Amino acid sequence: MARPTIPERQPIGDSFAGYVVITEGTQALAAAPPPDCTILASGAFVVRYGLRLLGKPHLSIVPGLVVIDYGTMLTGEDAWEFIIRSSNRYPRAEVFGWREDGREDMLTVKLLDLALPPQVLVYADALSRTPVAAPTRLIAPDDAPITPRLRQNLMQDSR
Repeated sequence: MARPTIPERQPIGDSFAGYVVITEGTQALAAAPPPDCTILASGAFVVRYGLRLLGKPHLSIVPGLVVIDYGTMLTGEDAWEFIIRSSNRYPRAEVFGWREDGREDMLTVKLLDLALPPQVLVYADALSRTPVAAPTRLIAPDDAPITPRLRQNLMQDSR
């Protein structure tokens, strides 16, 4: 019997075009820079989501591959949906990905704190493994072309 091929890691990512700024002491994504800010970076970015570790909420892992019992492997949106919606049924499922500091890591689902919101991490491009920022706010009008997942995971400021 042939072994299944291990798929390439594919973390989910949302596109964002705009600015990474510091305003009022916090990092934010901004559609346009507010006047009272320091611009850290600008351009087209990839936003990924790190799942926080149980008991260590300052640490997170961006899932790229999930291996469920009996060798089922998931990547991308399928892996994300499994973790968010069904992982409680498979606490030993393994999550392979990159930590918030860019290092590769592997851990089991039972070590994730899914009660906490994901850590939003901004990358220069789809191939980058080390984030350029970890914003906690979004500064954009309500009609700006921003994905619902990004809006859901950052505090909204409609300046």
